[in-house]
Amino acid sequence: MDTRSAKSIFSDLKKLSKSGFKNRKLSFKFESEFLDYHPHLKDFSSKHYKIFDEFSQKLDLQGSLEDLFSGEIVNKTENKPAMHHQYRINPKSEDFNFKKITAPHIKRIKREGFQNIITFGIGGSYEGPKLLQEFTNKQSSNFNYYFVSGPDKDEFNSILKPLIGQKNFYIFSSKSLSTDETLLCFKWLGHERNSKNSIVITANTKKAISMGFKKSCIVPFPESVGGRYSIWSPISLSVELENNFSKFLKGGFNADKMLLGSSKEDKQYQKFVKILAFSDLWFANFKNKKNRVVLSYNWKLRSLTNYIQQLEMESLGKQANPKSFFQETGQSIFGGFGSTAQHSYFQLLHQGTAEFCTDIVYSASTNSTLSSAQARGQASLLSSDFKGSNNLLEKTNSNSPVNLLNLKKLSLEGLGFLLATWEHRVFITACMLQINSFDQYGVAAGKVISKKFLT
Repeated sequence: MDTRSAKSIFSDLKKLSKSGFKNRKLSFKFESEFLDYHPHLKDFSSKHYKIFDEFSQKLDLQGSLEDLFSGEIVNKTENKPAMHHQYRINPKSEDFNFKKITAPHIKRIKREGFQNIITFGIGGSYEGPKLLQEFTNKQSSNFNYYFVSGPDKDEFNSILKPLIGQKNFYIFSSKSLSTDETLLCFKWLGHERNSKNSIVITANTKKAISMGFKKSCIVPFPESVGGRYSIWSPISLSVELENNFSKFLKGGFNADKMLLGSSKEDKQYQKFVKILAFSDLWFANFKNKKNRVVLSYNWKLRSLTNYIQQLEMESLGKQANPKSFFQETGQSIFGGFGSTAQHSYFQLLHQGTAEFCTDIVYSASTNSTLSSAQARGQASLLSSDFKGSNNLLEKTNSNSPVNLLNLKKLSLEGLGFLLATWEHRVFITACMLQINSFDQYGVAAGKVISKKFLT
C-alpha cells in the first residue's frame, strides 16, 4: 500500500468533491445466493471507492473487523465486547446457544395450549421480534401475536382488554429491566401474570427475581449483546414457536463468513458492503445529503425501516471524533412501505428541494410483480436513470443516489443475511468515522430528563 499520509488521502476526496469529476460510473454489481445489489450512485465512481478503501487501510479497518468477531473490547466507552454475532454460529458457550436456551420455554408454551403470545418491550426488544413476526406470519398460525411498547395506557388497554380471560402467555423483554415503559406494563398487568403464564428475557437476573419471577421463568442473555442487536438473541424467542429460527441465524452467519473470507465471492461481498458504507460517508460529508430514505417494497418487510432507523441512528448518531477528518456522522433515516409511500412523500422526493439518498429493498421472488416494478422504476426515476421523453418525467428534479437491493430468497435465511449485512455496513461506517457504534448515552440522557419531570 502507498505510504502517504491519511491527510493526503483525504485531501484527494476533497478535490474530487470540487472537481466536477466526469467518470461517474461505478462499474460494480453484487449477486449472491441471497441478495442482488445494483447501485444507482451518481457522483460516486470507482475512483471514489479506491480512495476510500486506501483511507480504510490507514484506519486499519480489517483489524477492527477482526477485533469485533474475536470478542475484543470494541465498545471502549463501556469497556465491553459486542457479542451479538456469537448467536449466529454454533457456539461452544451456552450463553449464545439460542435453541438450548429457548427450548424449555417453547415446549411449555406449546404444551399448555396458549392462544395469545403478548410481548412487552421497547426499542430492540420491540422492533426486532415485531419485524420477524410480520415476516413469518402464516394464515394457519397456531397463535395470535401482539406487541405492546408502553407507556400509554390507551395502547395497553386497546390490546390487552379484549384478551383478558383468554389463555395468554406474557413475554417481558428488557435487557436491564430498568425500562420504565416495560415496568409500567408489568404493574398494570397485575395478578393476570403468574409463574405459569409468563417469562422475562433479560440480562438482569437479580432484578427479575426481585420482581417475583422464578428462575425457571427467566431467560438470560449477556450484557455484551446490545439492545438494537438483540434480534439474534432469545429476545426473538416467540418466532421459534412456528419457525426454524436457526435458519435466520444461519443467514447472518453466511454474511459474517463472507465479510471475513478470502474467496473471490467473499471479496466481492466485502467490496459491496464497503461501497454502501463509503458512499454514505461521501454523500453526507461532501454532497450535503444528510438524509436517507429506506423503502421496502414487500408487505412482509413493512417494518424494515423502523428496524433500520434504530440500528443506524442509535449506532451512528454520535458527535464527530475530533481526530477524524469526517465532520458528519450518521444520516437521518426515514421511509416505510414503498407502495404506500408513493402517495405520501414521493412528491417531495421527486420535486422538492431536500437533499437525500435512497435505499430500496424488494423481492422479485414474490407474487407481486407490481411491487417489483415499482421498486425498480423508483430506483431509475430517483437517480434520473430513466430513459425516455415525457412531460411528467421532465418535471422531476430527482438526482438521488440509490442502492437497489433485491432479496432473492424471501426466507428467514435471506432476511438474516440482509440484516447482518446492514450491521456490517454500520460498523464499517463507524470505523471510518472513528466513533463507537455500540454505546448510546444520548438515549440514557433522555431517560434521565424524563424521570426529573415525573417527580
